[in-house]
Amino acid sequence: MELTSIEKRIEQCYDAIQAKIPQQPKVALTLGSGLGGFAYDLEDKIIVPYREINAFPVSTVSGHRGQFVFGYVEDVPVIAMQGRIHLYEGYSMEDVVLPIRLMRHMGAEILYLTNAAGGLNTDFDPGDLMMITDQIGSFVPSPLIGRNPETIGTRFPDMSEIYDRDLRQLLRDTAAENDISLREGVYVQFSGPNYETPAEVRMAKILGGDAVGMSTACEAIAGNHCGFRICGISCITNLASGLSGKPLSHEEVKQAGLDAGPRFRKLIRESIVKMGKL
Repeated sequence: MELTSIEKRIEQCYDAIQAKIPQQPKVALTLGSGLGGFAYDLEDKIIVPYREINAFPVSTVSGHRGQFVFGYVEDVPVIAMQGRIHLYEGYSMEDVVLPIRLMRHMGAEILYLTNAAGGLNTDFDPGDLMMITDQIGSFVPSPLIGRNPETIGTRFPDMSEIYDRDLRQLLRDTAAENDISLREGVYVQFSGPNYETPAEVRMAKILGGDAVGMSTACEAIAGNHCGFRICGISCITNLASGLSGKPLSHEEVKQAGLDAGPRFRKLIRESIVKMGKL
């Protein structure tokens, strides 16, 4: 069967980067706004800027460096995305999830998604870490629209457990062992780049959301489609629009991510060590 344009593009990107891949990664880690510093904690780092990869989109957002970082957490091989691609940057949904599919093509087995998010749940405080238990991605186009790339996944993939049950328990155990408070909840993705209105926040809460952002859900759908085991962490950087009584800003988001950095890095590092034993 003739390859789809998506499959051809993945092969093109892989051919451009293959010689630079130091080892087959086990964990693919996507780092959100203000959270990219973890990539520098990796051992034996090799950095590949996105701009050096043929046919690959380049991140344009402040706080997203736009590069792959290969390395190790102890003996676990990791590929980290230091900066993701967003729909609001003007890229197609195919572009947005291309990195996810490429990392799976490299052989990664676990997709570890992180993001900076606004809190919908009023029990949450800025700086809290929330494990994503489920998601609502209906406000952005599905990354699976169009001709299905059969070598990547099935036409109608099941989404009843996007976030792997065993990985969720692993995160709970890791947080408890390291005395890290870990909230749990449902993540809602809107397209951005504007922040949500108070009415949209009320709607998302009614639908069952606990945190809201402009990424992640579409990546999780694509990751599930191509066979990743998935887990996710949101860093709650602020209360969503209408809940705090003050305007929202990207600088606030980045700063809150930096402030949560030590707990975030500890949780990510220790959980990846555990993932190496799966």
